[in-house]
Amino acid sequence: MPDLMERQRKAMVERQLAGRGIKDQRVLQAMGEVPREVFVPDRLQEFAYEDSALPIEAGQTISQPYIVAQMMELAEIGPEDTVLEVGAGSGYAAAVMGRLAKRVIAIEIHEVLVKKARERMEKLGYDNVEIVLGDGTKGWPEAAPFDAILVAAGGPVVPPALKEQLAIGGRLIMPISHEAHQVLTRIRRIGAESFEEEDHGLVAFVPLVGAAEWPPMVNNDRRPESRPVGPPAVAGKDPTATIGPHGMVTELAIESGGRPTSTIGYELRQAALPFARMEDLSGIATALLGDRRIVMLGEATHGTAEFYDARAEITVDLVTRHRFNIVAVEADWSDAAAYNRIIHGRPAVEPGLPAPFTRFPRWMWRNDETFHLLTRLRDINQSADGGSRVGFYGLDIYGLEGSIEAVLHYLDRIDPAAAAVARERYACLTPWRADPVEYARMAASSTFRSCEGEASKMLADLLARRMEYMERNGSAFFDAEQNARVVAGAEEYYRTLYRGSTESWNMRAQHMFETLERLLDHHGPGSKAVVWAHNSHIGDARATEMGQVREEQNIGQLARERWGDQVALVGLGTGSGYVAAATRWDGPMEIKHIRPARSGSYEACCHDTGLPAFVLSLLPDQRREVIEILSEPRLQRAIGVIYRPETELISHYFTADLPRQFDAWIWFDETGPITAVPATGVVEEHETYPFGL
Repeated sequence: MPDLMERQRKAMVERQLAGRGIKDQRVLQAMGEVPREVFVPDRLQEFAYEDSALPIEAGQTISQPYIVAQMMELAEIGPEDTVLEVGAGSGYAAAVMGRLAKRVIAIEIHEVLVKKARERMEKLGYDNVEIVLGDGTKGWPEAAPFDAILVAAGGPVVPPALKEQLAIGGRLIMPISHEAHQVLTRIRRIGAESFEEEDHGLVAFVPLVGAAEWPPMVNNDRRPESRPVGPPAVAGKDPTATIGPHGMVTELAIESGGRPTSTIGYELRQAALPFARMEDLSGIATALLGDRRIVMLGEATHGTAEFYDARAEITVDLVTRHRFNIVAVEADWSDAAAYNRIIHGRPAVEPGLPAPFTRFPRWMWRNDETFHLLTRLRDINQSADGGSRVGFYGLDIYGLEGSIEAVLHYLDRIDPAAAAVARERYACLTPWRADPVEYARMAASSTFRSCEGEASKMLADLLARRMEYMERNGSAFFDAEQNARVVAGAEEYYRTLYRGSTESWNMRAQHMFETLERLLDHHGPGSKAVVWAHNSHIGDARATEMGQVREEQNIGQLARERWGDQVALVGLGTGSGYVAAATRWDGPMEIKHIRPARSGSYEACCHDTGLPAFVLSLLPDQRREVIEILSEPRLQRAIGVIYRPETELISHYFTADLPRQFDAWIWFDETGPITAVPATGVVEEHETYPFGL
């Protein structure tokens, strides 16, 4: 665990700080020395090096690492300086300052935070940092003057006492409130009564509280002079908004039920294409995107029925009306092959091969919604003139055991001698086939002998005999080759899993992209593909903090870079309802309540339209005002197979630019969970799996 935290801390410094413009080497070094995981609650330690603020005790937060570094850099802290921090919180920023300054005084008004921060300083041996209980608006006169003062809370003006305690030439850094937003401000004292001010961007901090003589915070209910926007007002019915000088909505009168509840909601409602039935959705979506070669359909969760149903309707329409012949999904190749056999009228499980989708998260593809899609695709294939029309394939890299079995099964039939060699080579992986994550853990050891060579040699052998095997059965060889690629890719993926999340994520993304590329090549020049995967895989990573901060790629980005306008990326979102998800990896599926969307997020904006369901085009012909509104980076929610409502802001929200991320956005205001099919008794299900198909 310590080694993992050290790697994450190093990555934070390189990507989140230096990568975003922090240049002060002393600040970067200090941020790389202080263990942030010590300053967060135990339950949040796994998120310690995410680029976000985290909740701590007393309803407060530990600031985003980048903001901490930015404030330090602006403060120009020298090794002989005495520094005052107002709002010590967890003590993290004070600890970093202690690596930069001679002495640090950090004031905190909450006693529980003072106690915990002191314990952390003692544990780490930071004896030049003093955490004191007090009113930060009064400063700490007994230690004044200060060379630098950093205020980790926002207010309308700087408390007079702090300006008085700032040394001549000293720097004071504080978020200053301006109506509805805060600006990070540097104030430099250049004389006994003279100060210079500089603005350094918008920020969001908790409010500064203190003594009675402290000027009160701006009343949240105060409404600045404003002008009406939107349609003409009809008392009690049509929306009428007022907008302040910074473009922030301050008041909106609406009719309850089915009406927009913000100016953004009103603008989106005007641009949205509502639908009441899934059949209507498919017509709208394919009218927008049916001329593309590749249509990628996302989802904001892995367990929402409406997402599966919506993608199924669009997929069937693309297959029947626009001649799409590939359905490629975020699933393992060997598991998806069973569903491909089903839609071609063959048994799901061949003798000698394992049943599909029996590992966690089984419900993701073992559910009624997927089975109904398979039925429809099978009917399309059976009615097609001149042979089957569409195939079903998996893009993912996890299926080590299933793909090994598939390669052996193929070679047993076509080349028994090669099968014997394959068994010898894959024997290295045999102990880890059921639990490849354990292989990942062992591979992290410098003394562990990996199976890289054996897996790669097996793939090379297959490719060397491509022409010979292709002549016997081209389709069967293509399947075997892809399974061999999965084995080699999965071995490399798990071997690098503990080296860093970005490396393994990008390896997985590259594998998914290359699999799609091979599928298109295999099906010939007229091939067209529908891709199903999570929004985090489909939406262009360059438009999200995934790509901008963590340098992660995804299949959506790689496809755009490879095929340009031939690709359409479609995101799907929800506001509230219920979802099928687990609390932890390999845990049981639960039906969980989805929390209402966080204020200011894209989901909240969509909810504010008052529409239950709609499609929003983000193509160049969309109204400029709408694109401009949505281009302001906002939070976006992502729920995978794991959902933790109690840590939702940290674990399930990320920042994105929606118009750059997707070509279209499909919205369901309230959604329900998929209907999962238990995996118990799979042996008895073989002949009728799934449901007699």
